[in-house]
Amino acid sequence: MLLHSQSFSNINIEPKQDSIKKKAFVKQLGNGFLPTKFFNFDLRYLVKFNQYEGLRTGIGGITNEAFSKTFRVNGYTVYGFKDHRFKYSIGAGFMLAEKTNTWLNASYTNDLQETGSTKFLTDTRFFQFFEPRLLNIDLFHKHVTKTLSIEHQITPKLISETQFAVSNINPTYNYQYVFNGHTLSEFHLSTATLALQWSPFNSFEYAENKLVETKEGYPKFTLQFTNSFKNVFNSNINFSKLDFRTIHKIQYKNETLSEITLVSGITSQNAPLTHLYHAYPNNIRKETIMQRFSVAGLNSFETMFFNEFFSDKFTTLQLKHFIAPFKISKRFQPQLVLITRYAIGDIENPERHQNITFNSLNKGFTESGFELNKLLFGFGLSFTYRYGAYHLPEIADNIALKFTFNITL
Repeated sequence: MLLHSQSFSNINIEPKQDSIKKKAFVKQLGNGFLPTKFFNFDLRYLVKFNQYEGLRTGIGGITNEAFSKTFRVNGYTVYGFKDHRFKYSIGAGFMLAEKTNTWLNASYTNDLQETGSTKFLTDTRFFQFFEPRLLNIDLFHKHVTKTLSIEHQITPKLISETQFAVSNINPTYNYQYVFNGHTLSEFHLSTATLALQWSPFNSFEYAENKLVETKEGYPKFTLQFTNSFKNVFNSNINFSKLDFRTIHKIQYKNETLSEITLVSGITSQNAPLTHLYHAYPNNIRKETIMQRFSVAGLNSFETMFFNEFFSDKFTTLQLKHFIAPFKISKRFQPQLVLITRYAIGDIENPERHQNITFNSLNKGFTESGFELNKLLFGFGLSFTYRYGAYHLPEIADNIALKFTFNITL
């Protein structure tokens, strides 16, 4: 009877364990990782495309907890077939305190970064099978960056990251910046960055001596301050940046959702173009609507042309209202999303940025439209119209018609 009891127990437990392993595998895949025994391959580096590198492909990943719970190694190497260059990064982290998830990290990176883009250090990992906006970006700068950072969970609802970085930055386009009477075409920066993310409405609980998020609440708030020091490790420019973002979601009972995103930033007047703000445009300069037909981004301005505006202070507000899916059948459930976006900004001394032409956002940029998502294999359609102070004379130039792509595992 004992043997029968053990056999019966195995029959019940093993399928359950297989189910748990399968769910964990799918979750890792949804986060962009292909897990193996000691190393998780990072799917973000497999295939990408942009206007400067053309096809960009490579391999990367990070060690997992089976390798070590207190030490991790991460890195990647990629190759651009249009610029014929390898890019790479190598990093390592040491856990200093498990309870507060405190890590000391170091990295060395030789890669490209989009000019005018800002990344919050505390952002959780976000993975897309492909990044629609990336297809049309052509303004990048090369950077070789060495960083030392500390991640620390101040409270369960407040996380921080402090980073010290030394970077050599070389724009890939013809650009010069007038700074203190000197004309600079390369920038050597020594920066200190402090980022805070506050999630006051999240819920947590401890499981196996580890803090686990049980409920994601809104709104969330992120604040980041960066300061570049002149004459520290041969840096040749000094400036400051303050960035803020809040995201709020309102879930209704009938599967309807409203999402509000506010992003704001300001730099001191000494910041070069590489560290200004571009408000995430996603429109290419082609003559007709169909020639501009591409893929819509998640939070980009679809009718704003690439490199049309740069600002040293800006604010964007995006409103999305997700209508409950149309349940036509079990597999065919398209969803309508109503969208309005607004951006305002300004720039002091634009004449200091030489060999490049752009406009100021001081009149306020507005666009509205809709998406009809998940029509076929995750693809849908997006229609956006540009109006207000930056409305263009030709009606067709104010219209953006694009694909959308939404898929979840």
